[in-house]
Amino acid sequence: MKIYRKVRTQMKIDQFKPTLVYAIYIRSTPERVWQALTSGELSAKYFFGNSVEVDQRIGGAYIVRTPDGALHISGEVIECERPKKLTVTFNVNWPALIEKLGPTLVTYEIEPAGDAVKLTLTELHDRPLSDDILSGGRSGWPAIMSSLKSLLETGEPLAVKMAPPQRMLDALKALGIATP
Repeated sequence: MKIYRKVRTQMKIDQFKPTLVYAIYIRSTPERVWQALTSGELSAKYFFGNSVEVDQRIGGAYIVRTPDGALHISGEVIECERPKKLTVTFNVNWPALIEKLGPTLVTYEIEPAGDAVKLTLTELHDRPLSDDILSGGRSGWPAIMSSLKSLLETGEPLAVKMAPPQRMLDALKALGIATP
């Protein structure tokens, strides 16, 4: 199987360093986990009501919409090896966020593990970021991935009520980044 990778001249993905690595085991198949990561209908159930739209080709769009249909996250597919690996740029649409904090890469790796699947999510940044800034992903990703696990194993997602961590919002404000 051929692996396709797109490297844009203005973005050097080798500069990105992992800031978060989260792995979870799910009693499912690689194909079903892939479907959950790329399907708007399934993602809306475990991703706080947000739906994911993925054009599954290198350079394709990666979009996350809020429950009311507004654009929340936009990005581009960088690597796509169905049903093993998906790497996307992951840019939250808050004014000045990307300009000051730089782009984010999110990689999902799916591998069989006996009767289960190991799903590893890696969040990478091209510059050092403070723990306060990173606290959003560090609290959000485990809740999202745990809800995905519950959905695939039981048919019901976890009901996790979350808001962005106050320390992250305070750190963004200190950088002059307006938040919703």
